[in-house]
Amino acid sequence: MITLIIIIVTCIVSFMAFSNGSIIERLIFYPPAISQQNQWYRFFSCGLIHADMGHLFFNMFCFYSFGKFVESAFSEMFGNGIGEFLYLLMYISALLICLLPSYFKNKNNYSYRSLGASGAVSAVVFASIILSPTSKIGILFLPVGAPAFIFGILYLIISAVLDKRGAGGINHSAHIYGGLYGIVFLIIMSKLFSQYDVINGFIFQVRGYLSQYGIFNG
Repeated sequence: MITLIIIIVTCIVSFMAFSNGSIIERLIFYPPAISQQNQWYRFFSCGLIHADMGHLFFNMFCFYSFGKFVESAFSEMFGNGIGEFLYLLMYISALLICLLPSYFKNKNNYSYRSLGASGAVSAVVFASIILSPTSKIGILFLPVGAPAFIFGILYLIISAVLDKRGAGGINHSAHIYGGLYGIVFLIIMSKLFSQYDVINGFIFQVRGYLSQYGIFNG
């Protein structure tokens, strides 16, 4: 339910912004407006707007694909109510955390702007990877996939390379820090509010997968 609500709200605001530039200007992540005018809400509001339909569709498709599982897993791990709250907290707080490096790097850069929910979506994706590391994740919509833990490693490496190159005008660092935050958030919350050992569960599943290929046998 939380996943669907976030998608609906994000789509409504994004659709409104597509035809109203003033909405984008008010909500977009713009570091100087934060550092000089204390408009801290921009860390969160930028996740409600997207550059175009393709950007919106890709983010919301990924979020729906992984969010359903993670939301359900949180409810099972932490209990109904608390699980939904922690899931929502992870998503919202990821919007802030994933943009902090960009903020400190560009707080006086008047030409820098960023928008989209990619960082928060990455947090959900990587929480899913930790919970189910051997599930297959499709690559570029092809009918083949890689185990989630391998996909996650490749994703972080590629994002780091692209971020260093400044490729495509995309905030790749938000993807990296969002994904890493999703992992850290899940581990900490599981230690505080759940009996399930996330780290050992991850290791157990990965070892079981690799043992099929003669790795880590015994």
